Amino acid sequence: MEDIARDCLSELVERCLVQVGTSGSTGTIKGCRIHDLVRDMCLFKANEESFLQMQENTYSVAAEAEQLGKIRRLAIYVDEKADRLVSSRDETNGHVRSLLFFGLEEWIPKGEKGLLSPLMDFKVLRVLKVEGLNEVEVELPSEIGNMVHLRFLSVRLSQIKTLPPSLGNLVCLQTLDCCVRNDNVVVPNVIKKMKQLRHLYLPWGYRAKGKLELSTLGHLQTLYNFSSEYCDLKDVGRLTNLRKLKISLSSSLQNLEEILKSTGSTLNRIRSLIFWNTSGTNSGAKQAMQIVSSCRGIYKLTLNGPIAELPKEPHNYPNLTKLVLGSCGLKEDQMGILGKLPNLTILKLFQEAFEENTKIMVFSKGGFPSLEFLFVTGMLGITEWRVEEGAMPCLCRLNITYCLGLTTLPDGLRYLTNLRELTIRGMRRELHRRIEEDGEDFYKIQHVPSLVIEEPSLMQ
Repeated sequence: MEDIARDCLSELVERCLVQVGTSGSTGTIKGCRIHDLVRDMCLFKANEESFLQMQENTYSVAAEAEQLGKIRRLAIYVDEKADRLVSSRDETNGHVRSLLFFGLEEWIPKGEKGLLSPLMDFKVLRVLKVEGLNEVEVELPSEIGNMVHLRFLSVRLSQIKTLPPSLGNLVCLQTLDCCVRNDNVVVPNVIKKMKQLRHLYLPWGYRAKGKLELSTLGHLQTLYNFSSEYCDLKDVGRLTNLRKLKISLSSSLQNLEEILKSTGSTLNRIRSLIFWNTSGTNSGAKQAMQIVSSCRGIYKLTLNGPIAELPKEPHNYPNLTKLVLGSCGLKEDQMGILGKLPNLTILKLFQEAFEENTKIMVFSKGGFPSLEFLFVTGMLGITEWRVEEGAMPCLCRLNITYCLGLTTLPDGLRYLTNLRELTIRGMRRELHRRIEEDGEDFYKIQHVPSLVIEEPSLMQ
C-alpha cells in the first residue's frame, strides 16, 4: 500500500497538482503542499460529495454533520472560545470514520476532567488524531478499547497521564503514536496483541512492568523509543519488515554478541537508525558502536551520547547519506573517517560531537566528496577551523551557529564555488566584524549568493 501511495503522490507532483515542500536525504518526499486554488477546489468537491467537512466552530460541525448524515471525515479547528473538543453526547455522530483536531497546541481548556471521554462515542472511527494537547494533563479513557475499528491513533506531544491496558483491544491498529510529553508514563504490556501494527512510536522516558513483548509485530516498519531497559533486543530479530529504529541504551546489555548474531539479518535491513546512549559507561559506548556496526544498510544515522571509535571501514556504509552527531566525544582524527563516506550528503555536528579538548576541526583535501549540507552548532571548544582546497566540492548549504570559540571563518570557504547559502547565527562579535562587507574576511564569503547573518551572541 505504501508503494502505491508513493506512486500516486509522485504522479500528482508531476501533474503540478501537489508541490513538494521538503525532501529527504535520499530524495523521498517528506512534506508537500498545494496551491490555494487547488485547495479551494478540493474543499469544494469534498463538501459536494460529502467526503470531508471542515469547520472552526466545534458545535456547528456537529450540528451540520448531524443534518447531512453522510459526512464521515471531520477536521475540527479548535479556537480559544471552545470549552471542549466535541459537542455534548447527544450531538455526537456515530457514523464518523475520521476525526482530526487542529490548533490544540495553544488551546487552554477550562478543565481536564473527561476531556477525551466524548471522543469514545465515535465507536466506528478508523482515524483519530489528537496531537499537541499540551496545556493540560488529561486521561486517555479506558473506553478507547471499544474503538476496535481504529487503524490510526495519535496523541503525539499531548499531556497524557496513562495508557490504559484496554489499548490491547485495538487489534486492527496500524499506526500508534503515543510519543507524549509526560515522562514516566507506564506502558502496559498489551502492544503484542496489535499484530497489524506498521508504525509504533512509544513515549520518551516511559516505564513498564517487566519487559514489553514486541516479537509478535511482524508487520512493524517503524519502531521509535525502543528502550534497552524495558524491551528485549532479541525481539528485533523477528521484526523482519523493520526499516526505522530509534533505540535508547540506558545500561549495558548481556550477551550482546550472541544477540547481534541472531538479529543480524534484520539489523542489516534497517534504513534509518537513531541511537541514544544514556548509559554513561565505557562498556555502553562500545556496545553502541557494536549495534551501529551491525546496521550496514542504513541511509540515515543519528548518534547521541558517548560512543567508541567509528568503524575504520567507511566503505562498509555505501548507502549512508545523512549523519547527525551530538555529545559523542569523538577523537579529532575521526573527522578523517567521516570524510571518506562516499555518499554522505548531510552532516550535522552538535555540541561535544568531539572530545572537549578538541580545538581544531579540519576538513581535508578530497574529504566529503558528496556533502551538500553542513550544520555545525554548539561546538564551543573549537577555536580553529580549516577547510583545505578540494574538500566538500559539492557543498551548497552551510549553517554555523553558537560556535563561540571561533573568531574567524576558515580561509578555505572561498574554494567552495558551489556554496549557495550561508547562515551564521549566535557567533562572537569579533567574527561578525571580520565578515562585514568592509571586513578583512569578507572575501572568503563574497561569492555566496545568499548570506543570512544574524545578531552576534551576547555570551562573549
